[in-house]
Amino acid sequence: MVPAAPDPAVRGPAAVPTGTPADPAVQGLEVYIVGGAVRDELLGLPAGDRDWVVVGATPEIMAARGFTPVGGDFPVFLHPRTHEEYALARTERKSGRGYRGFLFHAGQEVTLEDDLRRRDLTINAMACAPDGRLIDPLGGAADLRARVLRHVGAAFAEDPVRLLRLARFSARFDDFSIAPETLALCRKMVRNGEVDALVPERVWQEFAKGLQSAHPARMLDVLVEAGALARVAPGLVWNQDVAAGLQQAAQRCLTLAQRHALLCRASAPELQDRLRAPHACRDMALLLPVMLRHLATPNDGGGPDDHLALLESCDALRRPDRCLDLLAAADCVRDDLDLALWARRLQAVRAIDAGAIARAAQGDVARIRADLRAARLHALAPLAAQPCTGGRADDPAEDDNPRGA
Repeated sequence: MVPAAPDPAVRGPAAVPTGTPADPAVQGLEVYIVGGAVRDELLGLPAGDRDWVVVGATPEIMAARGFTPVGGDFPVFLHPRTHEEYALARTERKSGRGYRGFLFHAGQEVTLEDDLRRRDLTINAMACAPDGRLIDPLGGAADLRARVLRHVGAAFAEDPVRLLRLARFSARFDDFSIAPETLALCRKMVRNGEVDALVPERVWQEFAKGLQSAHPARMLDVLVEAGALARVAPGLVWNQDVAAGLQQAAQRCLTLAQRHALLCRASAPELQDRLRAPHACRDMALLLPVMLRHLATPNDGGGPDDHLALLESCDALRRPDRCLDLLAAADCVRDDLDLALWARRLQAVRAIDAGAIARAAQGDVARIRADLRAARLHALAPLAAQPCTGGRADDPAEDDNPRGA
């Protein structure tokens, strides 16, 4: 049934505990591992989730074997023991505009090759049989060796999400080039208005994955090359300075919210309404430019008054962890902040006993505010003029609050 012979130079996943004849749930079924698990195994990358394709089965057959249906538009099932996803082999046909305009067919006559042809890139269109045999009818293994991202066929242009995925894979596999014909097809998709059908929530899903990669700037560069960035993220300012800060964030393993803030730091606040990022990402993106303006004052952000203003601007007394995250993000732009010193400043201000000050002021609101401010400035004074040591992630303050993507 599968005409493609195994490629002797590459092998699929060697250990396949599920899908062997010993597994009664799949015994007698024609099953294959497909997509990213095969690709990553061939690249020698750590194993992630495995997706399976089942050829020649029906929803009734899967249900009778204890699989749980979870698919909406097409039949996808969870294995009764491993809970891995098993999808019936399917084809798809364009029926409307955008990434939702598809009709799916998952009949018993659909072959593995039919299923692989509907996928986006050749490196994602390989399968592995339970015995380790590689099925590669579209040349994915050769493109892996050549480090090329190439679309499977003309149907790539029917789904605008695939352009986003291409950009995201470019960020993950930064040593891969994009086939010229694939980039040309992406530009055609933009000219034809296909990417205009993407909704912000779907754009964010791909952006979030790409931002957390080792080379997030490349995702944006590819979108620029394809002419798509202004369509999928209108108002996003992308230049060398923004790219450099974002790459610093990746090298320092900062969080998604920090990377998003650095991506958006030169853009207008209205961009957040278009991107539909989670609140934590949105808030940090809005606060980082404010913090950078405060830090523009000479002498490490000025004196005690300036330091207190910075801390208050990001609600540091109530959200100390977010403040430290913002400072770490800001240092990706400046690269001269003493993060350990800023952590001590924050700790000093938070150590002030506001309750005691309020009791001493006997309920006089104006006096409470004035005395509290005076106490905070007094606590910050000894920390105002200490020399900058360029605190990095190995400072004690950083060890107490580990950050990671």
